[in-house]
Order: sequence, then C-alpha cells, then structure tokens
Amino acid sequence: MYKSFLIKYAEIGVKGKNRYLFEDALVQQIKYAMKKCEGEFKVRKNSGRIYVDAQTDFDFDEAVDHLKKVFGIWGICPVVCLEDEGFDKLCEDVIHYVDQVYPDKNKTFKVMARRARKNYPMESMEINAKMGGVILDAFPEMKVDVHKPDILLTIEIREKIYLYSEIIPGPGGMPVGTGGKAMLLLSGGIDSPVAGYMIAKRGVKIDAVYFHAPPYTSERAKQKVVDLARIVSRYTGPIYLHIINFTDIQMYIYEKCPHDELTIIMRRYMMRIAQQIASETECYGLVTGESIGQVASQTLQSLMATNDVCDQMPVYRPCIAMDKQDIVDISEKIGTYETSILPFEDCCTIFVAKHPVTKPNVKVIRRHEENLAEKIDEMVQTALDTKEVIVVSE
Repeated sequence: MYKSFLIKYAEIGVKGKNRYLFEDALVQQIKYAMKKCEGEFKVRKNSGRIYVDAQTDFDFDEAVDHLKKVFGIWGICPVVCLEDEGFDKLCEDVIHYVDQVYPDKNKTFKVMARRARKNYPMESMEINAKMGGVILDAFPEMKVDVHKPDILLTIEIREKIYLYSEIIPGPGGMPVGTGGKAMLLLSGGIDSPVAGYMIAKRGVKIDAVYFHAPPYTSERAKQKVVDLARIVSRYTGPIYLHIINFTDIQMYIYEKCPHDELTIIMRRYMMRIAQQIASETECYGLVTGESIGQVASQTLQSLMATNDVCDQMPVYRPCIAMDKQDIVDISEKIGTYETSILPFEDCCTIFVAKHPVTKPNVKVIRRHEENLAEKIDEMVQTALDTKEVIVVSE
C-alpha cells in the first residue's frame, strides 16, 4: 500500500530564516540512509514537508529502520499519495484505506484535514465533518473521539492528497553536520559510545580516538572498539577512528609517577593527544563518556585535573549527570551494550591503581608530571606519528 513516507521534524521548524539549511542537511542525511536500503528512493522537499518516495519495490521494515536512525527526524508517516479526482473518489480511497489498515473496526477515530491548497472547493472543517460521516456510514462499529482517538486520520491537500494515520517515532535531534565536528575519546566501555551518540544527536559530526596498549590489550580489544564505532556510525555516518599506541607512555608514567595518580596522569596525556588530533582535523571540542562520581577519575576534582590540560578546546560530557542505568538503557537502545560488555580490557582498566586518588590536587599532579620531562614529549610525538586511522562505517 505504501510507496512514500512523509518525514516530520520538530526543532528545525523554529529555526527562522536559516531553516532551509537544516532542511537541506536533513534531506542529505536521509538520502545517505536510504542508499543502504534495497530499492531506489527519491527524497524531496516541498512547502515545509520532506517526502521519501520509493521508485522501485522495497522492504518497508528495512526502510523504516534506516529512517529511524536519521537524527533530525521526529516522525515517520507512511503515506498513501492520491490524485485529486474529486471528493467522492477521495471518500472511496479513505474507506479502502481504513478497511485495509484496520481490520479491527472497533476503534475510535478523528479526521484531521489540512487544506494547504486553498483552491480546493471544501474547507478543512467541512472535510472533517463529511468524511467522518462517510466513515461512520461505512463502518457503524467505529465511533468518533475528537480528544483521544485510536486513529487520527490525517488528510493533507497539497499538489496531491496525502493520506496517513500512523506516526512512527524518529530519533529527534538535529541533522548530523549542522553542529560542527568533535573528537570522541572512544574506549571499549559502555559510556563513551553513548556519549558519541548523544552529541551526534545534537547535529555534531564525530571522529574518534582510541588508546591501544599492546600487549596489555589484545587485538580483540581493539576490534571491540572498531565494532562499537561501526554501531555508532549507523547514526552518525562514517567515523574516522584514530588508534594511538599508548603502551610506552603508560609504562613511562607507571615508572615515574605515584601509582595512586596513574589514572589521572594517563588521562591527562590522553586528553593532550586527543586535543592535538582534534586541532589538526578541525574539531571544535573533545567528547567523553564521563559521569560525575562513577569512578575515581570522574569526581569533580579529578575532572578539573583532567580539564587542566585542555587549553585549546572545550570538553563535552553528555553523560555527566546521568545514572549508570540511564546510560545502560541508551546503550541497549542503540545496540552497543552487548559489544561493550565483552570481556576484553582496555588500556585504562589494566593500569588502575588499587587505591586511586579521588581528590587530586592539580598543582601536585603538575609537579609529579615533571618527572616525565626527559622523554614524554618525544613519546607523545612518536605516538602521534605512528597512529593508525580507520574509516569506520556500517
């Protein structure tokens, strides 16, 4: 029955004079998503509406699944497109639609007509009343409920007549790319993929950096991160994943610095490296999965010590005030949870001290980092020079 989808957006609608830029970005994201589907589709924008028209046979569920991963879409409406052949023919089409879509007629309904084409001979209220009467005559078991109907039958009269009654929820947010670009510090845990998803939902294109520590972390741990990036890319588009060999830097910190400060100092060097890569790739911030109080390195004092080295760009933490269960719920929704809990350790967890400092003093941390002065700059440059870059996409 369905050959087209009407795409509804929410936040884009209040953008004012530059709304068309966001609409155009959304159209491009939809085109990219539909290329992954079997069949051919035409995506068009018309009078504040975006339509996806199938040009060939297609799998309905597959098409909806891909549309549900496009940020900026508030609702997906499977529509029947009708030619204007008079009100009597419209009534026939509506009766056929209701009969096909709702085998169980023991439902309440409401007709909501929108007459965008003002030369149509009937006004919206008149269409509502007459069409409601036609439906009641055809299906006496149905009842009208104008407040909370089971079926909201929408008839939009435009260059054609669009008929729909279902709105499949989309992910919301803003089209990816309209909010600039940021660098995600991606580990193999639960939190960072969720942070990447959440920042992308606000229109931010993301690249990612992963700190690998062979032989303390295996190739399977690295593959786990690649797999997580691939899952997140279903929503964000292709991700440039920068893989940094962090082993020598970690071992040097382990040798030269107090062990209760290992996590903080390692984290500070990760942020320094990530910031440099971000600057070179025209990113406007770093993104992490940190949440206040979740672990020792995520107390307010620890976060302040980490931020201390980020002098070129801000650090965005979408999960900062979320409970762990909130983060888990999102990871399950986007499909990263099962991969995140695979038992392959990342470089952070292996070098965690038995009793890590929870309230680090920034001045003390800086002083202890002076122990690294002899080699650390050279090691950081080597890590940057030898990084591996993988383009990850679904």
